[in-house]
Amino acid sequence: MKVSYNWLKDYLDLTTAPEALAEKITRTGIEVADVAQMSAGLKKIVVGHVLSCEPHPDSDHLHVCEVDVGEEEPFQIVCGAPNVAVGQYVIVALPNSRIADNVKIKKGKMRGVVSMGMICGLQEIGFADSVVPKEYVDGIFVFPEAIAPGTDVYEALGMTDYIIDLDLTANRADALGIHGVAHEVAAIESLTPHFEDVAVSESDVQTKNQLSAQVADEQLAPTYHLRMLQNVTVQPSPLWLQTRLWNAGIRPINNLVDVTNYMMLTYGQPLHAFDADTLTGDHKQIEVRLAKTGEKLTTLDEAEHDLTNEDIVITDGNQPIALAGVMGGFNSEITANTKNVIIEAAIFAPTAVRKTAQRHNLRSDASSRFEKGVNVADVQVALDDAAAMMAELGAGQVTAGVVSPTNLAPQPKVIQFDSARVNRVLGTDMSVQTMINLLERFGFEVANNADQLTVTIPARRWDIEIQADVIEEIARLYGYDNLPSTLPTGDMTTGALTTEQKALRRTRHTLEGAGLTQAISYALTTEEKAGQFTLAAKQTATVLDWPMTQDHAYLRMNLVTGLLDDAAYNVARKQTDLALYEQGRVFLKHADQARPNEVEYVAGLMSGNRQVKSWQEAAAPVDFYTIKGVVDTLMASYNLQAAVAYQATDAYPEMHPGRTAAIYVGETFVGIVGQIHPKIAKATHLKETYIFELDLAKILELQRQTIIAKPAPKFPEVTRDIALQVPEAITNADLVNAIKEKGGRYLVSVSLFDVYAGSHIEAGEKSMAYTLTYLNEDATLTEEEVNAAFEKVVAHLVATFQAKVR
Repeated sequence: MKVSYNWLKDYLDLTTAPEALAEKITRTGIEVADVAQMSAGLKKIVVGHVLSCEPHPDSDHLHVCEVDVGEEEPFQIVCGAPNVAVGQYVIVALPNSRIADNVKIKKGKMRGVVSMGMICGLQEIGFADSVVPKEYVDGIFVFPEAIAPGTDVYEALGMTDYIIDLDLTANRADALGIHGVAHEVAAIESLTPHFEDVAVSESDVQTKNQLSAQVADEQLAPTYHLRMLQNVTVQPSPLWLQTRLWNAGIRPINNLVDVTNYMMLTYGQPLHAFDADTLTGDHKQIEVRLAKTGEKLTTLDEAEHDLTNEDIVITDGNQPIALAGVMGGFNSEITANTKNVIIEAAIFAPTAVRKTAQRHNLRSDASSRFEKGVNVADVQVALDDAAAMMAELGAGQVTAGVVSPTNLAPQPKVIQFDSARVNRVLGTDMSVQTMINLLERFGFEVANNADQLTVTIPARRWDIEIQADVIEEIARLYGYDNLPSTLPTGDMTTGALTTEQKALRRTRHTLEGAGLTQAISYALTTEEKAGQFTLAAKQTATVLDWPMTQDHAYLRMNLVTGLLDDAAYNVARKQTDLALYEQGRVFLKHADQARPNEVEYVAGLMSGNRQVKSWQEAAAPVDFYTIKGVVDTLMASYNLQAAVAYQATDAYPEMHPGRTAAIYVGETFVGIVGQIHPKIAKATHLKETYIFELDLAKILELQRQTIIAKPAPKFPEVTRDIALQVPEAITNADLVNAIKEKGGRYLVSVSLFDVYAGSHIEAGEKSMAYTLTYLNEDATLTEEEVNAAFEKVVAHLVATFQAKVR
């Protein structure tokens, strides 16, 4: 909420400087994001009067203008704006002036013609495009009224005003209107706000004879009021009103629409104006109801929307003319030809407004206020004030009376509590009278009966519901920095990580030690991606009721697709050597579950080179064994009791069928490792890419073994090498398991050091060479003991695999 300091001064006798006031507001609970003055940094920008305007002799779009800027002689200025014309009062940046972004304007020549400065648009002196009146967006700004040439523009355009930007939380919607802010500041500064009474001058024409209204269900619009104006003239608003609007971040439109926005800023009450003559039928009729499925409405932004039976609409008895609380319809908008106007002030069901705004992607200032709540007591006041101002600015007549099919009377809340409880909660020693004084500064009525306080809360503070809310009001006005500071007492416990937290932290340390970098991806994805790389069978994707976008509509069931998106993002920026991991939760559920289970996973991705090219080393690309080594290191860090095994699998269509393995710990399946399918790599513009994904929840449930340190052996180890020629279908794991089975008690390790298949080996076979290491920790091994054990291994391999010893 952007609050004008000068506007506040209309209601309060403020003497506190804007920056100091902002500090006080922040200290009492409403954060101030910024205090700005638009004129800061600008210099030598004045009002000019265009005396003549001739085409540039050497250009088809430039104009040579003579402009009175308050000097003895007019200034010649070359201007390229399409809307510059004789007689206009415009913004002129003089030579050596400073405009927006600290740009300096100098005397110069444009195609041979001297130009003494620049005629400016609002954007060029710091205004955002979103607040510039549409007729001036592509040209210079023209003042709607005569101003003495040479006058500084800052005051006329409201640029000397200080704008206090309040960062409001959802519960403080009462401060979404300048009246609500004035009450807040009045409490802070111990002032009394003074608001003018609203008086409406009505004609003899009865509104009820011109207009009727009905609300199909009172729950849709508990309060619904209509007023009518006749014979209005639509024209630009006066400059003071435009200034108030664009300082609040709203674009001026015309005198009627601007009044509705002005009242929204004043009271926090959104209003809407309809062109009465666009309604069908001789007798104007307004009906509030739920939309019918299949109905359509084109809103003021000229976008067509398919309505549902959950949308509240305003109709003319036949067709929708507005989405209630969100946006008006294009078919009933105020135009330059509008003569008769219907003004609407209402309270709509907050939940329905919010869902409609989300469903149709139509978030607006009005919908935001209806969602958070409006002051019931100000609905009629805002309507009357708007009607009176429209009649004044549009030279129209307000018909007599208000049409109100529903009306919710304001009910002040009464909260009782023991004054001693305030001191117990806040830790203070505050007197009862001090509490009463603080509450009365908010405009609350307080009755004291033997220190039992009864507080009457006005309707404008609908955020206050219970005793704790009242105590909070006392605390923030008393001053949080005035509350006593005390250290906690009692027994203190030493914080420590749980077993699971330790394992998760060790996982991150291990992967980062292996050279991988942590990535954090969205937990929301598409339905297709959610169902890929899933480790758990027969799982159903969880869909959101109100997704941000269609690409973020489902909860993920894997981490790999997020890493692939991260990799594609990096590759698009020429970063091709990638080693990433993510540790996070996936969301798994069966079809009969309402809510998914959150399961801890970890996944990694490697692509490009593991060793970059240098003057002494060639580039080494990532392969299956690179990422398998990372998985081996990670699995070893868990000290699992059962052995880790890898089994080739083609069960994953997203993975390369010949370069993928399922990972088991004993008999428990815990994850996959391998190369992603070339089709997926191509779709994401990746080179050969390898991934792993592990179910950490399963792994952390498995039995672990205690690692006991042992001293270095006192006796030497003995090695034997063996090269075996076996069929290609025999795996390294098969051979290693067979060697360990018959290796004897002194075999401590088996290491593969060579694999060969080529011209010296029969087709369909390969040679695999191993080093077997033997060690007796209690004595020196003899040749006879080692040879006997080694011969048993050889015999077993020959018998089991028809291996040939080379």
